[in-house]
Amino acid sequence: MRKATKSLIIVLVFALCAGTAFGQRPVQTWWHSLEQGKFNFRNGDYGRALIAFEDARRQRRAMYERMERDFINFLSLPEVRRLGDSLDWIERFANERHHPAAAAALREVFFRVPRASLGNSATRALEALGRLQEYPEAEFWIGEVFRVQGDLGLALEQYRRAYERREFFENPYFNINLLYRKAEVLRIRQEFTEMERALLSIIQSTDTLWTGAAAEPRQIGPSRQAQAEASFAVQAMARTLENDGPNRFLHLFRYTNPHSEEAHRRLGFYYAMSGRPSALPHLMFAFLIQNSTIIDEVLRRQFDFSFTNLTDLAQEINRVPLLSSYVQQVDYFRTTYFLADSLFRNGRLGPARELWTFLSTQSQAGEWQARSISQLANPRLEQIIGRP
Repeated sequence: MRKATKSLIIVLVFALCAGTAFGQRPVQTWWHSLEQGKFNFRNGDYGRALIAFEDARRQRRAMYERMERDFINFLSLPEVRRLGDSLDWIERFANERHHPAAAAALREVFFRVPRASLGNSATRALEALGRLQEYPEAEFWIGEVFRVQGDLGLALEQYRRAYERREFFENPYFNINLLYRKAEVLRIRQEFTEMERALLSIIQSTDTLWTGAAAEPRQIGPSRQAQAEASFAVQAMARTLENDGPNRFLHLFRYTNPHSEEAHRRLGFYYAMSGRPSALPHLMFAFLIQNSTIIDEVLRRQFDFSFTNLTDLAQEINRVPLLSSYVQQVDYFRTTYFLADSLFRNGRLGPARELWTFLSTQSQAGEWQARSISQLANPRLEQIIGRP
């Protein structure tokens, strides 16, 4: 008995070694192939990354196609057809009558799709198996390979394919990253109208304060009461900034939204450089979110901190490397400068001068310090160039 067991172990080891020796690729799941592709991508091996992402897409499609066939074959059985479209009865029949392939297909559907959305319908479950064959993450990462290799048109096609299938993203916020990437490629290609739509889509899906304030009364979305409250809050913010200046504005208001900050900022830059008055509210939101984030981090480190003015806050920023890095990441000084420009363009010279005065004292602001000093000496509107 021991000899037989030992012989079996030797045979298994030999089989494994032989598979490796003859270069046979181990069977991988689609998610493993995707992670391998990400690893290769981050290490600059774009050729292997592309192969891995395409493998992931193919493997996922093959798996769900097989499950779809298994489920169709199961539904075609005469005894199953008599059950009608009731998903509950069909699931029970698959489990109790030992149809493992069909049962496995249903478990996968229930894992990936909210069961309530299927309406107790086997037909809807079958349709879900068809939709699950799509792999938007793989489509996105294939687009990333095209982007870094300079094929921006192909990259955009992949981003669009991925966004059309966004309901199947594992991470619900992944579509926001996708839209940001798409907007950046569109900016490079100077397709500004579509870039604007992408950035507005981000704000519409992530910024409830903005959406409530901007929604029309008959528009589907926030309730009328929520719209009124949001509109009132945003109007109060704008009045305070325009009449009392940025320091009073930041003393009264806080708002953090890491998902929408960049979209507000980039739209603000685009509108400001296009000479559009709509730059002001977007830059106000970006400025508020940036400073609220900074103040929150200072308070986390120094619980008795109280905001007084931008100059004192800048001293706190300079003491914390993390905050110094953050202000560079979010173009803090550029945002402040163009907020001042937008205020000036809207006839609000007082708060604009307050922001320019702040920037003129900040050596780390670089170009925006120099421009602010010039504006204090001779206020003038920025040249309209029509691109961000």
